[in-house]
Amino acid sequence: MMTVILSGGSGTRLYPFSREKFPKQFLNFGDRESLFQKTVKRNIKISDSILIVANKEYRFHILQQLKDITESKKFNLILEPVGKNTAPAIALAIKYVTEKLGSDKDEILFISPSDHIISPEDEFMKYVSEAKEIAKEGYIVTFGVNPTKPETGYGYIEVDTENSINGAFKVKQFHEKPDLETARNYLMNGNYYWNSGMFTFSIKTIIDEFKVHSPEIYDFINNKSFEEMLESFNDMPNISIDYAIMEKTDKTVMLPLFLKWSDVGSWDSIYDILDKDENQNVKIGNVVDIDTENSLILSKDRLVATVGLEDVMILETADVVVVAKRGEGQKIKDLVSILKKRDDTKYLTEFHTTVYRPWGSYTELEKGERYKIKRITVNPGESLSLQMHHHRSEHWIVVKGTAKVIIEYNDGNKVEKFIHENESIYVPKSTKHRLVNPGKIPLEIIEVQVGEYVEEDDIIRFDDIYGR
Repeated sequence: MMTVILSGGSGTRLYPFSREKFPKQFLNFGDRESLFQKTVKRNIKISDSILIVANKEYRFHILQQLKDITESKKFNLILEPVGKNTAPAIALAIKYVTEKLGSDKDEILFISPSDHIISPEDEFMKYVSEAKEIAKEGYIVTFGVNPTKPETGYGYIEVDTENSINGAFKVKQFHEKPDLETARNYLMNGNYYWNSGMFTFSIKTIIDEFKVHSPEIYDFINNKSFEEMLESFNDMPNISIDYAIMEKTDKTVMLPLFLKWSDVGSWDSIYDILDKDENQNVKIGNVVDIDTENSLILSKDRLVATVGLEDVMILETADVVVVAKRGEGQKIKDLVSILKKRDDTKYLTEFHTTVYRPWGSYTELEKGERYKIKRITVNPGESLSLQMHHHRSEHWIVVKGTAKVIIEYNDGNKVEKFIHENESIYVPKSTKHRLVNPGKIPLEIIEVQVGEYVEEDDIIRFDDIYGR
C-alpha cells in the first residue's frame, strides 16, 4: 500500500498564523512537530512508500520539514504548478505512481490530508489496515469519525447501518456542513459521521470511477503522459474528489472511526485539542493571565497579558493581532475575505516567519523604507547562487559557523574570503557574489540590505547548483 499525502491547501481559517505562503499544515502547536510532520510520521509506519502532492510554492517547506524528522528515502514529491482541488491532485498522483513508479492497477492507495490530528495512532493504523482489505474487493473506503458533539464545521456522511461490508457501512449520502439544529439531528439519528476526507481504494477502482463519473479528468489520465498532465494542469476542472466521484458512485463504503480526530479547521478546534491549565486556558508563548478563564491565548513575538477575560481567543503575530470570542472561529475566513477585498495582501501572504530554500532558510527580522534585515541559515556544504542585485547592497555579519564569500568586482578583481564569527563583509550593488558554507555546522549570518528596492525579485542568477 502507498500513502498519498495531499498538501496543497492554503488553510486561511487559522489566520493570522497560517498565510497563503505558509499554510496550516506547516504550523506546530505547543510542540516541535508540525501537522505535516505528524502526518508523515504516522503514515511511514504502514506504507511501502509515500507520495506527497503539494503546491509548488511549498516545495522548500516540505523538503526541510522532511529532513528535520526522518532520513527515510520512501518519499516522492509532486509539485502542482497551480492550486486546484483534491480530484485533480489524486488524478496526478495516479498517473505518477503508474507511469513513474511502475505500480500496477491493483496497488492500494491511502489518501490522507496533511493537516489532521489523530490519536491514538496505533489504533488508527488498524483502521487503515482494515480499509486496505476492503479496498481489495473493489470498494472505495472513506473514513467517518464518530461524532461527539453537534459540530457545524465538518461535512457529514450518512450511512445505511443495516448494510455492512466487513465492518464498513454502505454510504447513503454525503452532506455539507450543517447549521446547529441540523447537526443536533444528525447526532441523535446515530447514522451520521464526520467526513474525515480520507480514502482508500485500488488504482483500478478509482480510474474506472473517473471514467464513469468524471470523464474530463479520466481523459487526462488516459490520454496524457505525466509531463503533459503537469503542463495542462491548469485546464483540469477545479473539483473535489467528493463532488467528482464519492457523491456519485455506488462503490463507496464508510469505515467508522472511534478515536480522537480533528482537521484543525478553526481556532475553536485548536482550543478543543490542546492541553489546558487549571482555568481551562490554552496558553502558548509569552503569556501572563490574571482572572482569565476558558480562553485561547497564543503569542508568537510579544508578551500578551490578559486581565478579567473569559471565553476569548487572542492570536498574536509580528504584524497582526486577532481578538475574537470563542465559538466564532469559523468567522476568521470572513476576516480574510475582507482583507482580500481591501487588497491588504501583505497581511495575507507574508509575516515574520522562516522561508525555506534548497540551501537552507532565511527569516525576515525587520523591514523599513530602503532597508531589510534577515537572519540567514546555510546548511553545511550548501551554497547560494552566484548572483547580483541592481538596487541594493548587502552587509553580512557571521553569527555562527564559517562563511566562504566570493565577490567578483566590476573592475575585474575577484575575492574569495573566509569570514568567521563576529566578522563581516560588504557586498556593493551590481556586484556578482556568492555565499558558501564550507563547514560542518550550519552557518548563520545577519544580512542587512540597503537600497531603493529590497524585494526578493531583485536578483539575477548567473550560476546555481539547484537549477533555478
